[in-house]
Amino acid sequence: MLAYRHAFHAGNHADVLKHLVLMLVLQHMNLKDKGWRCVDTHAGAGGYSLQGDYAKKRGEFEQGIGRLWDHADLPPPLAELVALVRGFNGGKGLIQYPGSPAIAQTLMRPQDQLRLHEIHPTDYKILASYLGETPGVEVKMSDGFGALKSHLPPPTRRGVVLIDPPYEIKTDYARTLAAVREALERFPEAVVIVWLPQVALIEATQLPPRLKAAADSGGKKGWLLARLTVAQPDERGFGMMGSSVFVANPPHTLHGELQPVLPFLARTLAQYDGAKSALERSASA
Repeated sequence: MLAYRHAFHAGNHADVLKHLVLMLVLQHMNLKDKGWRCVDTHAGAGGYSLQGDYAKKRGEFEQGIGRLWDHADLPPPLAELVALVRGFNGGKGLIQYPGSPAIAQTLMRPQDQLRLHEIHPTDYKILASYLGETPGVEVKMSDGFGALKSHLPPPTRRGVVLIDPPYEIKTDYARTLAAVREALERFPEAVVIVWLPQVALIEATQLPPRLKAAADSGGKKGWLLARLTVAQPDERGFGMMGSSVFVANPPHTLHGELQPVLPFLARTLAQYDGAKSALERSASA
C-alpha cells in the first residue's frame, strides 16, 4: 500500500472526473453561509509537478487535463475547473496539477474546515508543508479509513467525505464500502464521494451496486453514479479503462450539471473509438 504514488497519474482522465465532481459539490455547499467540513481519507501530496520524472514517465496528464488546457469551447463547469488549475499554476503554463486537497482549499471559506489524511510518509510531508499551517486545515499521517469516527458528524451538520484509495490491494474495495456505511451511519446527511477505477476485477464490478445499496439504506437523498470510459484494456485484458465517481446524498443540482459535460469529456478524452459516458441516479436523488 505504501508503494503507491499518485504523482504517476496526476491530471489524468480520472482526476478530471473526480475533481470536476468535487468542485461542483463544494460550490453547491458554498451556496449557504453555514460552514462545512470536508474529510479527505486519502489526500496524497496536495499538488504534483507535471515536469518531474513521475508524471513524465507515463504522461497520463497529456490525455487528461492536457486536452482541456487550451480547448476553445469548454462547457462552463469544465471551464471553471481549468480556471482553477490555471490559478494553481499562477496563471502560467501547465506545469503542475492540484490534488483534491488543493481543490478543496481553493473553495473553502473562513467558516469551513478541511481534514486531510495521508499514510505515505513522503506525500504526508509534502502535504503538511503545503497546507499544514493553513487556518481551518488539519493534516494527519494516518489511515483515513479509520479517521471517520473522529470527524463525523461535524458541528455544523454540513459535511463532505471524499474516499479515493489507490485500490492497489483488493481489501481497499471492502474497506471503501465499510467506510461509506460508517459515514452514513454516523451522519446520514453526509455527501460521500467515492472514486472507483474501471478495471477487470470482480471487486471493482461488485462495488458500485453495493454502494448504491448502502446509500439507499443509510442515506437521506439517494445516490448518483457518473462513469467515463476512455481506453481499452491491454492485450491481456488488464489496465484502467476509465473510472466512476459515486456520490451518496448528491446535491440536487449535480445531475443536471454533469449531464451535458460527461459526453463532452468522453469525446474529448477518448483514447479509442468506443469511448463513452454514463450517468445514473436513484429515484430519490
